Amino acid sequence: MVLPICIKLMLFFFFSKFSDYGADHSRHGSTLADHKGLGHLVRKGTGGRSSVSGIIATVFGATGFLGRYLVQRLAKMGSQVLVPFRGSEDNPRHLKLMGDLGQIVPMKYDPRDENSIKAVMAKANVVINLIGREYETRNYSFEEVNHFMAEQLAVIAKEHGGIMKFFQVSCLGSSLSSPSRFLRAKAAGEEAVLKEFPEATVMKPAVMIGTEDRIMNRWAQFAKKYSFLPLIGDGSTKIQPVYVIDVASAIIAALKDDGTSMGKVYELGGPEIFTVHELAELMYDTIREWPHYVKVPLPIAKAIAMPREVLLKKVPFPLPNPDIFNLDQIHAFATDTVVSEDALTFMDLGIVPHKLKGYPIEFLIQYRKGGPQFGSTVSEKVNPEYWP
Repeated sequence: MVLPICIKLMLFFFFSKFSDYGADHSRHGSTLADHKGLGHLVRKGTGGRSSVSGIIATVFGATGFLGRYLVQRLAKMGSQVLVPFRGSEDNPRHLKLMGDLGQIVPMKYDPRDENSIKAVMAKANVVINLIGREYETRNYSFEEVNHFMAEQLAVIAKEHGGIMKFFQVSCLGSSLSSPSRFLRAKAAGEEAVLKEFPEATVMKPAVMIGTEDRIMNRWAQFAKKYSFLPLIGDGSTKIQPVYVIDVASAIIAALKDDGTSMGKVYELGGPEIFTVHELAELMYDTIREWPHYVKVPLPIAKAIAMPREVLLKKVPFPLPNPDIFNLDQIHAFATDTVVSEDALTFMDLGIVPHKLKGYPIEFLIQYRKGGPQFGSTVSEKVNPEYWP
């Protein structure tokens, strides 16, 4: 009995001697930061992946397109990220690699269960809502996903009392008078969030472009499979696509500011305005295929998309998700969607967005016929400089 006690005493004196190691060194010691936007956060380290930023963020919709890039940025700065998910445990698996050990925490939840939402938000001091869907299913309507869920999150975050920043990611072009139900629901969600949580920051990105996007990939797949691309209307609708990483950077910039972004709405569009036809030309140029279009008048496009909408909740089985002919997206693309002249933008957050041509659409190279160096519009003659 005497020997174990002696060992314990020796360990006690050893660790007490070195317990203050690093306290006088700014690189290793903890700091209590007084931050207007994020209150008092205990920060430790140099600000990298293995540091402690003091931010514990619950990111709803983290398994989606924008989510993976935002989680990566949060984890890279030493934040702990709580990832609510409602499907298979494999859904958030790819996110766990983005942070240090234990920093990415998947948590199963039910978006229709208030107690479940409170549980995934309990330890957080930041909430980011990325939940959204541009088509309906038998189980979830536009209004429930894009409006009521956002409102519920804002109400619970306000009741929580410890949520210092709330971000609602909406959509550029959202308006209560839009012909698109999706855009009307997004606009209603913005209003509900700002009513329940007035300090919330609303981000309204344009069509997002990136490796997993749902516009350029779909176009390229359709063009490769059928050798043509349908253009709704005449393809003259103007859009302002934005690189997905720029949107993630904008959210991080607003998160790290001194609170100036709280209660404000930002419209996030890319530096260039394209017509739908011009964007399709850029896609064809990148995948090196000869462009072939079939112009589909709006009434005919709506007629093609209508059967799914009519049968959606009348048949006892799920219907395929719409790709090119999505009735609500047809309504949305009927009008121009560009950043307003007097809106707050990337520039107000200190970010210069990327132009699309180049790296942001480099992922389309995978669709080139014959390999990355070739394509239908390029000779397949082997160039000696590519020999091994």
